[in-house]
Amino acid sequence: MKLKMMPDEVFLGGAVTDGIRQPYTAASTEELDLTRNETPNQMMPLLLSTTGHWLWNPAGMRVSFQKGEIQCTEGTTVGQCCGGLRESYLDAMQHCFPPHEVKLDNRLFTAPVYNTWIELTFHQTQDGVLQYAQEILQNDLPPGVLMIDDGWSDCYGRWQFSREKFRDPASMLAQLHRLGFPVMLWICPFVTPDTLEYRELERRGLLVTSENGLPHIAHWWNGWSAVLDMTKPAARRWLKQQLDDLQALGVDGFKFDAGDSVYYPSDGITTGDEHCRAWAAFGEQYSFNEFRVTSGAGGWSLTQRLCDKDHSWGNTGLAALIPDAIVQSLTGHSFLCPDMIGGGEYRNFYSQERLDQELVVRWAQVACLMPVMQFSAAPWRILSSENYAEVQQAVALRKRYLPALEKALAACRKTGEPVLRPLAYNFTDAACSRIMDQFMIGNDLLVAPILEKGATSRPVYFPKGCWLSSSGHLLESSGEVRTVEMGIHIEIFEKRCESI
Repeated sequence: MKLKMMPDEVFLGGAVTDGIRQPYTAASTEELDLTRNETPNQMMPLLLSTTGHWLWNPAGMRVSFQKGEIQCTEGTTVGQCCGGLRESYLDAMQHCFPPHEVKLDNRLFTAPVYNTWIELTFHQTQDGVLQYAQEILQNDLPPGVLMIDDGWSDCYGRWQFSREKFRDPASMLAQLHRLGFPVMLWICPFVTPDTLEYRELERRGLLVTSENGLPHIAHWWNGWSAVLDMTKPAARRWLKQQLDDLQALGVDGFKFDAGDSVYYPSDGITTGDEHCRAWAAFGEQYSFNEFRVTSGAGGWSLTQRLCDKDHSWGNTGLAALIPDAIVQSLTGHSFLCPDMIGGGEYRNFYSQERLDQELVVRWAQVACLMPVMQFSAAPWRILSSENYAEVQQAVALRKRYLPALEKALAACRKTGEPVLRPLAYNFTDAACSRIMDQFMIGNDLLVAPILEKGATSRPVYFPKGCWLSSSGHLLESSGEVRTVEMGIHIEIFEKRCESI
């Protein structure tokens, strides 16, 4: 199937990790494989254009962009509606991924989320978790959802607090609640071999098997494990009982990690993407959830984080946050998080001397108006007092604009429209279609953070209208780029009128 692109038409969507390479224009030469999610992040077999076109194939598709000509897998649906990117999204949403009822707890968005991973890594303990929570408050950050990451249990598949590391988990959870922290626990679909849980699940036929009928042993970042077959109701009931016990203890929800399509056998009866979707479908029942990777789960009631980014300014770090978040949003993953502030690759934090404090500040400023703002590395530990004050200002800025963010979140719950949007979603100016380093929150807030090391200003495109900066300056634009001096602060621009 071949299509001809219009001269000014651009496409966005597909794999979130391709955000840094988007949009796809009439000059692009790109080969996209959206048949199976082999990325560590979200993917949807969906592409949207700024002229009202959309491409969709629930079975997966290959798409080739060759300088104005598009070739895609036979059986791909080509949709067309009157309008631009917004109309394309709404039409595709109606036909391809009608939004699910959103059950997510609002506390995921009203304050920063805190994750113990980088501070404690695999050494999660009751004392360490409580100290982390207490230091958050002692350093004048507001309480928020607290995620206890990998290492709190003795093995995978035995989802109980380690007695050696957590002497009294019920009292710990109660104390965290008193301090204002809802608590989530990291879990995965893996099962440690040579455990009682493995033997029981193998006997009951609840593990993913290879073509030879034996349990599939996946090689993932923590070694080798069997995999719970979440496509089977009995497996889901087995896991649900363990999570029910944890919730009875005081746990509020779960971080559902792994589940990547690539960890399932490619020659099995069920595809890796189907297993990935089954893992996400199970997690959707919880009002506190987080996923890093899904396949075909656009429009679901899931908090979805960008995959672990490098502690860098480049395309694997800070520069990827806004483009990837834009693709997340346009593929139906509205309740997004731009990774942990400073980057989620924990090995980058082993040496204090290698950390770039300015990068951490800028990361916080990018994240502060996105749906979820998440800390892991303790900013009070790794930053100077001056730089830490800038991070606190970013948190304060989030609080200041929380009504606008909550308005966009409420609209998303009702209509399915994304919270975070590229400028082309709200404005038809031709210049907006290729801007991937600014974003809108709902209809009213324009966010244009500094993304280059050492910069104190940046060019900002202002669509036609009146804009009020967070520092109180009123700017009138006929649709133009202006250089904005920001110093070490971030400016948010609020739309005040449609025309000048």
